[in-house]
Amino acid sequence: MTQKKTIREISVLWKEDKKQYVKQSTFAAYVLILENHINPTFGEMYELEERKVQEFTLQKLNNGLSKKSIKDILIVLKMILKFGVKHGFLDYKEWEIRFPTEEEKRHLEVLSISHQKRIMSFIQEHFTFKNLGIYICLSTGLRIGEVCALKWNDINIELGIISIKRTIERIYIIDGEKRHTELIINTPKTKNSIREIPITKELIRILKPLKKIVNGNYYILTNEEKPTEPRTYRNYYKRLMKDLNIPELKFHGLRHSFATRCIESNCDYKTVSVILGHSNISTTLDLYVHPNMEQKKKCIDRMFKGLK
Repeated sequence: MTQKKTIREISVLWKEDKKQYVKQSTFAAYVLILENHINPTFGEMYELEERKVQEFTLQKLNNGLSKKSIKDILIVLKMILKFGVKHGFLDYKEWEIRFPTEEEKRHLEVLSISHQKRIMSFIQEHFTFKNLGIYICLSTGLRIGEVCALKWNDINIELGIISIKRTIERIYIIDGEKRHTELIINTPKTKNSIREIPITKELIRILKPLKKIVNGNYYILTNEEKPTEPRTYRNYYKRLMKDLNIPELKFHGLRHSFATRCIESNCDYKTVSVILGHSNISTTLDLYVHPNMEQKKKCIDRMFKGLK
């Protein structure tokens, strides 16, 4: 009969197995979740009861952790549970965790049209390679790691497309007692994130003369062999927005702004989803498609006109 093990002991074996199948950045995120959340609470337990996991969830919510972060923790916890049950290290216990009902959807922070125009006009008049990256994000909806990893070879002026093939991120690595961060260049977030995005005429006008003189293997933000990392670029962006007197907005807000402008322009949702590289269209719908009362009225009026 297989000897029962604690969650901490199972997690060690699970890590060894999981490391073979996931990206380095994903594995580092799993280890961080184990060290910071799972092992301190469940490490010495020999079973995972629904009551304990539910209490843990509510406690994390009360401590200010986001619902998404808690769901990520629970995913890892479920994987460890399944691994433990499969190898006979603990008994299977079914559990389903509930979250308090959300009263309203989180407000998505985006640039106003006037602020977006001001930023794009400023960049056209004050060219730097770092400023170009911000213009590209507002024109394509790239994530910060994707624009940091963008090379000149990824731009095809003749076809008018930008190819997204890689991303840069700094990950936190825990190796026993040793802890350090490491900058890694990897494939994008999901297979849908590997994509081609059309370039606007304005962006082509900026890029075309540059493409004739740059080294194709250089990174766009530095125009050098070495890239800049997201943290450094995020700080640059913050300073620029402050100088332009633009209300504080996270860098990811540029991506939200691009998507919002697409939806406002009546682009179909599936196309927006593909451009953004979302894993499925429901992500796009949940984030950006919130019809107002006027849109609802028009929808119902169109339906009744169709009946007449």
